[in-house]
Amino acid sequence: GLGFNIVGGTDQQYIANDNSIYVSWIKKNGAAYLDGRLQEGDKILAINGKDLKDLRHKDAVELFRNAGYYVSLKIQRRLQPQNGPVGRGGDGESGGLPLAAILVPGLALAATAVWVLLRYRQRM
Repeated sequence: GLGFNIVGGTDQQYIANDNSIYVSWIKKNGAAYLDGRLQEGDKILAINGKDLKDLRHKDAVELFRNAGYYVSLKIQRRLQPQNGPVGRGGDGESGGLPLAAILVPGLALAATAVWVLLRYRQRM
């Protein structure tokens, strides 16, 4: 396999009122772990171009099992809350980066991770 487990789906929501599929666990020394880019808590939006929206858990698992040798994942990184107070500017604007500044590089990184993962599996 790809070295990770998933949770979620229409019949087993991981987050209330959210039918999405999430990475729940990454196998130590598995392909995803060795690649290092996929993280527990990441939302998987699509596999091989197939949207995972509104699927039952077992149907999503089947897509992963039958994904074939070359696998492409589209993911959304789950932003982790930080401990302590959130910084705010004096003008009332919130600090930090715009969401797109985080998600776009994260998706590019994930796509590259899948490519490296697949190349790594070819050599085994």
